[in-house]
Amino acid sequence: MHKLMSNRWTITWLVAPGLTLFLFMVCFPILMSVYYGTTNWTGLGEYQSVGFANYQKVLFDDPIFWRSLWNALLLLLATLLLQHPVAILFAILITRAGRLEKTFRTIFFIPAVISIVVTSKMWVSVFHPSYGVLNKVLEQLGLASLKQDWLGDPSVAIWSLIFVIMWQGFGYALLLYYAGLQGIPKDLYEAAELDGAGKVTLYTRVVVPLLSPMIRVAVIIAVTTCLKQMETVFLMTNGGPGSTTQFLGNYLYKTAFSSSLYGYGNAISVIFVIICLIITVIMNRALKKDVGQF
Repeated sequence: MHKLMSNRWTITWLVAPGLTLFLFMVCFPILMSVYYGTTNWTGLGEYQSVGFANYQKVLFDDPIFWRSLWNALLLLLATLLLQHPVAILFAILITRAGRLEKTFRTIFFIPAVISIVVTSKMWVSVFHPSYGVLNKVLEQLGLASLKQDWLGDPSVAIWSLIFVIMWQGFGYALLLYYAGLQGIPKDLYEAAELDGAGKVTLYTRVVVPLLSPMIRVAVIIAVTTCLKQMETVFLMTNGGPGSTTQFLGNYLYKTAFSSSLYGYGNAISVIFVIICLIITVIMNRALKKDVGQF
C-alpha cells in the first residue's frame, strides 16, 4: 500500500476525477460569476461590459445589501448568544432525564425535520395580526396592549423572523451538543464529584471545556447557516416590510431573477462569497485552540 501511494502517477490519477469535478462545479462557476458581475446582462440577450461599476455600487451605494448583511449578523449574534447556550443547557438536562431521555430528544428535534415550507407557513398564521394565535392568546391573558403586527411592523418583524429561524434550527444545535456529551467518559464526572466539584462547577469547569471541539463545529455551522439564510425569509416576509427583514440570499435571488438584474446579482454573489470566506476564516482562527482533550 505504501509503495502504491508513493507513486506520483497513481496519486495523480486518484486525485484527478475529484479535482476536475471541483474545478468545473465550484471554481469555474465562481469565475463566471466574477465575469458576469462586470456586465449589465439581464439574463437574456446581449450585454455589455460595465467594468467594476456593479461591484462599486454594491459596496458603496446599496443600502439594502448592507441591511441584509446586518440582519444576517444580528441572526448570528442571537444564535451564538441565545440559541447555543440554551441548546447546551437542554442537552445537559436531557442526558439526566433517565427514561424520558429519548422522548425529550425526539420532541426537541421535531422542528428540524419538518419541512421549512410547513413551519414557515405555520408561523405566518401564528403571527397574523387579525386571526393569529399569538395575538389571541395575549388578548385572553389580558395583555392586549402587547398585540402586534408581528411580521408587518418594521420594528418587530426582524425579531419575529429571527425567533422562527432559531426555533427551526434549535434541534440541530441540541443534537450536536448532545452527541458531544455522549463522548465524554463517565469516569470524568465521577472523578470531579470525588474531588468535591458541585453541579455548577462540574459543568462549567469540566463538561463545557471538554465540549469545545463540538462547540467549534456548531459555531462554524451556525455562521454559514446564518449568512446563507433564505428559505424562511422568502416564505415568511420576502424581505418586507420594505427591506427590514432582507437577508443576503433572498436579496440576491430577488435581484437576479425577480428584477432581471443578472449582472448586478452576480456582483452581489461574488462579494457575498468573499464575506462568507472572511468570516469563516476569522471564526476558525478564533476557535483554533483545542482545550477539550481526554
